[in-house]
Amino acid sequence: MKDARPQPERRQFASDNYAGICPEGWQALEQANEGHAIPYGDDAWTERACDRIRELFETDCEVFFVFNGTAANSLSLAAMSASYHSVICHANAHVETDECGAPEFFSNGTKILLAPGRNGKLDPDGIDELVRRRTDIHYPKPRVLTITQATEHGTVYTTEELQVLGETARRNDLRVHMDGARFANAVAHTGAAPRELTWEAGVDVLSFGGTKNGLSVGEAVVFFNRELAHEFEYRCKQAGQLASKMRLMTAPWVGLIESGAWLENARHANASAIKLAAALESIEPVTVLHPPEANAIFAAMPPALAEALHARGWRFYDFIGGMGGYRLMCAWDTRDEDIAAFAADVRELAAQL
Repeated sequence: MKDARPQPERRQFASDNYAGICPEGWQALEQANEGHAIPYGDDAWTERACDRIRELFETDCEVFFVFNGTAANSLSLAAMSASYHSVICHANAHVETDECGAPEFFSNGTKILLAPGRNGKLDPDGIDELVRRRTDIHYPKPRVLTITQATEHGTVYTTEELQVLGETARRNDLRVHMDGARFANAVAHTGAAPRELTWEAGVDVLSFGGTKNGLSVGEAVVFFNRELAHEFEYRCKQAGQLASKMRLMTAPWVGLIESGAWLENARHANASAIKLAAALESIEPVTVLHPPEANAIFAAMPPALAEALHARGWRFYDFIGGMGGYRLMCAWDTRDEDIAAFAADVRELAAQL
């Protein structure tokens, strides 16, 4: 009898969301699936996951789990601001370009203000200008600064850059949120301790990404400023983000952190991006726009070449935001043979142009 199960697709470079759950997360999920457990987060696995995150960041923080990054970012920003406030972010930040208005929706109307900055990074002077542009009651009062780490351009803020942004926020009476969908990749690139890239630099709330780092589902919302977590569980419930079988979301976090896979997965993805960039740099007329710092590569190529690669079954994006080029993402499970296969097709098709 023919196997009717869907066949797996080749490993792609369109997004790290294409990858499945890593072995460490899968093993913990299998263990959590045995027997019964108290629902809605009052179980031992969720408690253990929260404790591991507190140990990872070396501080007593409040931790909540939601299904995806849109909820993590939007509910965090809603908890940090009122409807008459505004949130400052980079013009190409994910909360501006890819959340379908969710930050404004869940905060009941908080306005997003766009700040400039090269290579996806916020410019402190641009933040100052937005805050000081108007101070009258007719202007939505700036209340939150949100930082994307790693950025949508694939760049990574250093500890020094984050400290400057933290000082800028404090000077302007802004709370600081970090969109850390690829926070692990930033830690892997900088070599800094998680605390140095977050609360020690002035971050109040972190959306800590697990899905792009080897989990099947689930992001952690980490409140370093515990006062801002007041009644956050009610926000999660109202937004449909309270998992009944919470242990099946949180157990993989235990496997990811206790094994060290959270960092090893990110290191592997980053290293794969460097290998892919090196392979593409040797192919005319492809140009890697800047050296990869996390697990993203931006490459310029003729549209005809991109179309030919798409026709051959490769998936990747013509990226948004006026950055130019095509985005290629590596994941925790990217293999050297995947990189070699893609580069070989690029070389062959480029020669036919």
